[in-house]
Amino acid sequence: MKTSMAALAIALVGGATAWAQTHQPYAGLQARPVKALSDQQIADLKAGRGMGLALAAELNGYPGPMHVLELAAPLALSEDQRVKVAALFDAMKQEAVALGERLIASETALDRQFADKTITSSGLAEATRDIASLQGELRLAHLKYHLATLDLLTPEQATRYSTLRGYGDGQHTPGHHR
Repeated sequence: MKTSMAALAIALVGGATAWAQTHQPYAGLQARPVKALSDQQIADLKAGRGMGLALAAELNGYPGPMHVLELAAPLALSEDQRVKVAALFDAMKQEAVALGERLIASETALDRQFADKTITSSGLAEATRDIASLQGELRLAHLKYHLATLDLLTPEQATRYSTLRGYGDGQHTPGHHR
């Protein structure tokens, strides 16, 4: 009898835990300063990090400037290439940081309208269009610098980059478009 009661108690606790995990996936997130963004996302946006926004380029043979700089020695970048890629990286970071700050501000404003119970249908439409536009601009900012970086590399360097990044054994054909 004690065994069956213990088993029942365990089943009830386990079932309650499973129910809570299934039906309360956002529990605890209500304390976030900006509900739609994690602390990590905010940090990434403020730092201008890519957050996977340029995967369409990266995984199709269009190297990113940051990673090219990280691999400058094994890619045998010339000093001229290194300077030009560094300038691309700096420009990308400056653009991405500015857009990230604007995106955080827009998400904060939307969050505030909901928190203050001042949101309207027209305000919601405007805010979400603004956020979507900023997300697109941010992605463009990362992708266009991948495109520009490829133009600075030789086909051999681009192929070596793909190999070094683990995208194949040198058979990956970068998207050179010169």
